[in-house]
Amino acid sequence: MSEKETRKRVLSGNRPTGPCHLGHLFGVLNFWRELQDKYDCFYFIADYHALTTHYDRVDKIQENVREATLDFLAAGLTPEKSTLFLQSDIPEVAEFTLLLSMITPMGLLERNPTYKARLEELGIEHPNLGLFQYPVIQTVDIVIYKADYVPVGQDQLPHVWISADIAKTFRFKFGEIFPIPKELVGDFPNVPGIDNRKMSKSYNNGIFIKDDEKTTLEKVKMFYTDPTKIRKDDLGHPDECPVFYFHTITSAVDILKAIHEECATGKRGCVACKMQMAENLNAMLRPVRERRKMFADNPGEVEKILIEGGCRARAEAQDTVRKVRKAMGLLEQSRL
Repeated sequence: MSEKETRKRVLSGNRPTGPCHLGHLFGVLNFWRELQDKYDCFYFIADYHALTTHYDRVDKIQENVREATLDFLAAGLTPEKSTLFLQSDIPEVAEFTLLLSMITPMGLLERNPTYKARLEELGIEHPNLGLFQYPVIQTVDIVIYKADYVPVGQDQLPHVWISADIAKTFRFKFGEIFPIPKELVGDFPNVPGIDNRKMSKSYNNGIFIKDDEKTTLEKVKMFYTDPTKIRKDDLGHPDECPVFYFHTITSAVDILKAIHEECATGKRGCVACKMQMAENLNAMLRPVRERRKMFADNPGEVEKILIEGGCRARAEAQDTVRKVRKAMGLLEQSRL
């Protein structure tokens, strides 16, 4: 048995609703990349999940899948270390979702705080069934590949807890077929956007991995500026400034303290601070963007990665669903 096969398994995915911004890169994808060296990682493009809120924009799904895949690869996720695949390439996910929905109580879904927050965030007045049963599909995504851990931030812990509750209900009724998923809590920062709110596609305030250096510079120039620091020698508030936040990511530790002190004491102007940050940010992103371009110029290689990853993922899914069907009293599919 190989070292990869003896490792604990990690699973996570990302909805393809457009290209990934730096909140995804610094908050999620970099953590996923680090996990590759310690766990057997399964990472997928969640195109089924995209339909829960973007069912009226299906003409963009394939383009968004491509963009998300390029961003995964640009961030350093590799087929040599991880299984990368497309959610809808695994038809067993749909079948298992139906079966798992039979034992999931409505009350559990109605109490889901993430569901209520999503409705409010997106302004949805008439939600669809897919969004309502999101936790069921999410649970399937985890247990169908027998994942041990799901990487999340503190604010996402309820996601894993709900999935664990559903998985425990299945195990109590039908036996031990897959592990009960546990959270793998990482440092998922709330990366600020141009307007100092959390960077989000919904807010249209993001810098994207795919942006070129000129676009990045122009967006940095637009960053929120402390309204109390009108002149250079006015005292600043770096701990509340999104520009300084990005300095904590992109600037060397030995000069970070000086930047903080110069801003707070009125020795540093916002324009110069933004220009320095943009230069550092572009330098940090340069190898990421170079990898992205390399894969964008080789679409056949990207397709091959997804196909091969899908084959491995589907083999795991087929094994799980075969056992689930038997446990739930259904006939073997092979007789049909």
